[in-house]
Order: sequence, then C-alpha cells, then structure tokens
Amino acid sequence: MTATDMPSPKTPHATTGGATALHSPVLAWFDQHARDLPWRRPDAGAWGVMVSEFMLQQTPVSRVLPVYEQWMARWPRPADLAAEAPGEAVRAWGRLGYPRRALRLHGAAVAITERHGGDVPREHAQLLALPGIGEYTAAAVASFAYGQRHPVLDTNVRRVLARAATGIQYPPNATTAAERRLARALLPDDEATAARWAAASMELGALVCTARNEDCGRCPVAGLCAWRLAGKPAHDGPPRRGQTYAGTDRQVRGKLLAVLREGVAPVPRAVLDRVWDDPVQRARALDGLVADGLVEPLENDRFRLPTT
Repeated sequence: MTATDMPSPKTPHATTGGATALHSPVLAWFDQHARDLPWRRPDAGAWGVMVSEFMLQQTPVSRVLPVYEQWMARWPRPADLAAEAPGEAVRAWGRLGYPRRALRLHGAAVAITERHGGDVPREHAQLLALPGIGEYTAAAVASFAYGQRHPVLDTNVRRVLARAATGIQYPPNATTAAERRLARALLPDDEATAARWAAASMELGALVCTARNEDCGRCPVAGLCAWRLAGKPAHDGPPRRGQTYAGTDRQVRGKLLAVLREGVAPVPRAVLDRVWDDPVQRARALDGLVADGLVEPLENDRFRLPTT
C-alpha cells in the first residue's frame, strides 16, 4: 500500500477492517516488552491501580515509582488513607507536582470507605461518582483493575490512535467526541482482550510512539500506520501546549508547599516569605494554595497543611 492509497485523515484507517490487524501485533509486542511496574502486578489490587493513575497524570513513571512504593506501604487500603488528615496526603505527595491530586485521592479514599466498605467499586458508574474521578480515571481503573471493556484515552493512547488510525501526528489538545468514537470502535469485543489492548496501546505510546523522536523501526504496526504511510505529514493544528515551570506561580506554590511539608508545627508567614523574592507573586501563590484547600491559614499569620 502506498501513501496515495491511504484514506484521508477524516476517514480513520483502522475503523474499516483494520482494527483487528492492529490488535494482534500490538498485543504480541506488549507481551514481550511490557514494563514490570508494581501497579500491574496482581497483588496491587484496584487500590494500587487507582493510586498509580492519580500519580501518573502528567508525571513520568520514573518520578512516580518511589512515591508510589512509599504511599502503598503506608496506606495499603483506602481506609488507611481516609483515617489520616488530608494534609498527610499532601505531605506524602512530595514533589510529584499538581498536589491537588493528593487531596482528590484522599477524598476518593474517604468516599470509598464510607460508601463501599473500603473496597474500590467495580462498576464504572460508581467509580465515576467518586470525588476526584473523571472519565479517564474511571475507565482506567475499571479496565486495568477489573478487566472490563472501556476506552481508556490518556495522552499516549490518543497519540497512537491519531497516528496509526487517523494519519495525523498529534491529537487535538483536548479529547474530542471523534476520538472517543474511534477508541470505542477499536475496542476488541472480548472484555479481557479489550483491557489488555488498553494497556498495550498505552505502553506503545509511552515507549515507542512517543511525542518526540518516535521509533518507527521498533513499532509493531509501522506497516499499518496511516501517518507513516502518508509520509509523516507535519502537525498543522493548533499549537501544542508547553509546560513552562521556571518563574511561574506553580514554581512558587511548590516552594511554599515544600516548606510546609517539612514543618511539623505551623509555619509563620515570615518563614514562607524567604522562599521567593517577589512579594506580589508569593502572596498570590499562597492565596491560591489556601483557596485550593492545600494550605490552612491559622491565627497569628501562621499556616499548615490541611487537617480536615
């Protein structure tokens, strides 16, 4: 097949009979190359899967691994985390970034303990009803923990499907209805195979079909990839969002939280003032942390991680 034989990007290649052609090689590749990650092991359970999904959002595996291991050793069940103050979750989150995820995970643990007897629910609708759980996380936990058939659309999967099936280099900045339809169309009929496909396509995007420097020579579906067969046309959509950090309010927030995580007693504002020279930006960052529930203000201009 030549590039001129390929359907246009508006007609996904993999929805017209090519779906099963993608399944077998990707699943076989996954059998050989899947990383041995603790949340993929049988003893991780649904709670281990859920914790990993919260931590892995916008954070690489290498940074998540040590924090995940410590977290699971301290809080092996949702009830263990729910019994602690939410600030302890923020403290244990360390420097993973986006610390509101820690508060959301704590909130989910409390709800699981109160509503489901401490067991992560199996039903997708029940998962979606938990605080802090969105469409992606509910599908991922149902699929990876319980072997159910759901489209799991993280950044890696979306990129693999955009290239292999739709013929474009990058997916849109936000998940679209068309992507959801394509992901559902590509799901194997068998539940166990569908769950395996979700994990395999995610791993392919993480290790081979990466955002930059994709390794088509190692890709099990390079011969079927619509983007490659079309000559790898350059991205012509909206600019891709960058993730600047230095000098931003996010950096200031991180520095403030680092001081509060290390402090056993409430921290005076004068101590927090030392972390950043710009008083306006520092105050804005601290106010934002308070508004997000990550920092609790006390009398006498002191601050601590939240206790309730």
